[in-house]
Amino acid sequence: MFNQRKNDTIIGAAGTTLGLIYHQTVYNLRNDHRNAIVGLLLTIMQSLIFVAAFMLFFLFFKVRTSPIRGDFILYLLSGVFMFMAHTQASGAVAGSHSVSGGLVKHEPLNPAILIASAAMAVLYRQTVSCIAILGLYHVVIAPIHFDYWPGSLGMYLLAWFSGACTGLVFLGIRPWSPRGSKLVTTAYQRINMFASGKMFVANVIPNAMLPWFLWNPLFHIIDQQRGFVFINYTPLKTDPLYALWFSLAAMMIGLLINFTTRKYESLSWNAAG
Repeated sequence: MFNQRKNDTIIGAAGTTLGLIYHQTVYNLRNDHRNAIVGLLLTIMQSLIFVAAFMLFFLFFKVRTSPIRGDFILYLLSGVFMFMAHTQASGAVAGSHSVSGGLVKHEPLNPAILIASAAMAVLYRQTVSCIAILGLYHVVIAPIHFDYWPGSLGMYLLAWFSGACTGLVFLGIRPWSPRGSKLVTTAYQRINMFASGKMFVANVIPNAMLPWFLWNPLFHIIDQQRGFVFINYTPLKTDPLYALWFSLAAMMIGLLINFTTRKYESLSWNAAG
């Protein structure tokens, strides 16, 4: 895994870096659970539990049909999958490494590889979970039809990417305040339980309440996702470009914080925190 030979070409260096990201991603997947299949099953069950919880929530309020004309379960899945990819990516990147971690001491590895592998592990797990759940639903319950599947896939990847970029900011402040970083990361994930808009449709929200949700890139992503999934729904109050620009801005801020922090970070910080 750790190749000590230096690469003289850009292609060789890129190949070495991609190989390290691959092996570290596999390590992250194995680290969550010794059995990879069991780990994937646990991820699938987590998504199913979220769907079941939201179904019970809607049934409690006697809402048995989708706010959008279409499949009610697909309406729930379109929000849950985006939420899971976003929050899991932010949490994984925020806790991807620390200066006192053992893997950082190996010279071929660097923070960029650890960050990328943490994000890729989440993408792999969530993608397999989505495919398994949608495939099972398509075969056993009802056929699934996406109005425009390339756009739906793009929103899914954007949800994952925006979560990873947000986690990069949390990772940057972690050495300065480890407990504060964990608290902010957890608070962000909990706020998204409601502020992501996965339980309602953005078009029906009163304009007076929109500012409470429009700041959130995941709110835009989920609403646009439903526009690509359902032929009868056209998003009017959200913009996918906002989520993209927000993600790129968060990535740049996170990189600046991490580069600056690396100049001052030391082992004694974590020992004291």
